[in-house]
Amino acid sequence: MSGKLKGAEIFIECLKKEGVKHLFGIPGGAIIDLHDAIYKQKDIEFILTRHEQGAVHMADGYARSTGQVGVSLVTSGPGATNAVTGIATAYMDSIPLVVFTGQVPTHLIGNDAFQEVDIVGITRSCTKHNFLVKDVKDLAYTIKKAFYIAKTGRPGPVLVDIPKDVQTASCEFEYPDAIHLRSYNPTYHGNPKQIKKVAKVIEQAERPLLYIGGGVITSNAHKEVLELAERLQIPAFTTLMGIGAFPADHPLSLGMAGMHGTYKANMAIQYCDLLISIGARFDDRITGKVSEFAPNAQVVHIDIDPTSISKNIKVDYPIVGDAKLVLKELLSILKDNNKIHQNRKKWLDLIKKWDSEHPLSYEDSDKVIKPQYVIQLLNKLTKELDPIVSTEVGQHQMWVAQFYNFNKPKRFLTSGGLGTMGFGFPAGIGASFANPDKQVFVIAGDGSFQMNLQELAVLATYKLQTKVIILNNSYLGMVRQWQQLFYGRRYANTNIEVQPDFVKLSESYGITAKRVEDKKDVEHALTELINYNGPYVLDIKIEREENVYPMVPGGAPLSEMILT
Repeated sequence: MSGKLKGAEIFIECLKKEGVKHLFGIPGGAIIDLHDAIYKQKDIEFILTRHEQGAVHMADGYARSTGQVGVSLVTSGPGATNAVTGIATAYMDSIPLVVFTGQVPTHLIGNDAFQEVDIVGITRSCTKHNFLVKDVKDLAYTIKKAFYIAKTGRPGPVLVDIPKDVQTASCEFEYPDAIHLRSYNPTYHGNPKQIKKVAKVIEQAERPLLYIGGGVITSNAHKEVLELAERLQIPAFTTLMGIGAFPADHPLSLGMAGMHGTYKANMAIQYCDLLISIGARFDDRITGKVSEFAPNAQVVHIDIDPTSISKNIKVDYPIVGDAKLVLKELLSILKDNNKIHQNRKKWLDLIKKWDSEHPLSYEDSDKVIKPQYVIQLLNKLTKELDPIVSTEVGQHQMWVAQFYNFNKPKRFLTSGGLGTMGFGFPAGIGASFANPDKQVFVIAGDGSFQMNLQELAVLATYKLQTKVIILNNSYLGMVRQWQQLFYGRRYANTNIEVQPDFVKLSESYGITAKRVEDKKDVEHALTELINYNGPYVLDIKIEREENVYPMVPGGAPLSEMILT
């Protein structure tokens, strides 16, 4: 399309060029012209949310489940500030988003006009980049840059602030086919000499271990990781964000490591002689006490972000590059070798011994509903469905990570870095829009669900295949667990027994809902939820003081796990 267009029309045409199909947000005075342009077209569906935080989380879930850029549109002032938590959530987990905000007219910027905030300044620390568009002639090129920056290199959220007068001004519309930024050139191919060195140390190692992070999912490198593990018989663990990047059912899988990781994964870290980190950032929830993390190991770190390398843990063999491309180069050098397989047998046997001594388990009961039982049962009942599972943040999040087996990437959506309560429900809704042919299960705690439960309105409006399972213990469970273990059971402000009737609340939106309080009813209720055509909310009353184990206390080394 060529010729003069208003800024609002240019906005729409740019989104079409980027292949955007869904846009999440809420209208407002500063973006009324953009919404008028949205109303006049049929290619992009605007999803009216009930809160801007929910809108950004929906765009985030859309992005996590597809690998595409998620897009949201919110108004100026409080609309923009309400979006900040969603932006920060995406930033911490390296999720590609473009968030458009309205702004007061350019001549009023800095005058404390009605609903004016400096959203560019506010979000500078939690965006990959952000822009304030001051001239309509710059709008198309700025939007092109925003999408390019969001999805290349280490992905992240980009904010574009569009003043009201830029939306109404006109200019010739041109959208560039490609973009080149002098100051931004991500490195995709690893250093060949360094890759050869790494190949050699992998072959020589007696106790190698793969450390799989979310970057493996971002770069679609899961097949290469699996090939590396199988060819060289290297066991692998994942971070919370890396879940699904390595098949949970695979014999070489150690599950998740870290604060609530498996005993075998944490012990393997402490006894390995070579730790190969791919697309991970050595977060404190993985490392525990840094000075005692992997004390016997040389460390290889493959990451597209050079600032992540040696940031928390000193690295012996850094490789900056895209995980998929680097692993392809590495695999072209490494060959299957029976001698290596034999050398690794002792190592794999030791890991099996650890697993047999302290397997991931819990004490089941017929008197109360154990949350782990619910997750295991859901895993069994949905194994053939290949669903997407989105979680809120807290104990239930860890139980899903531990007891639901994810064998494919982009099936597990969770807020890892920021730990945002209120993320999982709207993120699951976003995933449903992106994957209408898939079942999406949202696993929530009663505390987290109340953070953004207003988005039940979106479920009711669109009748999505989003199923919500609330593991309800009437506590802010993870904080209560810490208070029990480390603060003498002083449950300060974590008891939330006063809460809505989630069944009545859901029904008031026209959504089918049910409550379960007896273990014998759980399987029937889950089966009904799975088979139901449309949205469903299931409130399950679980053991109130059940804890997540294993647990590494804050500041302790990984070997000092509380097991029961």
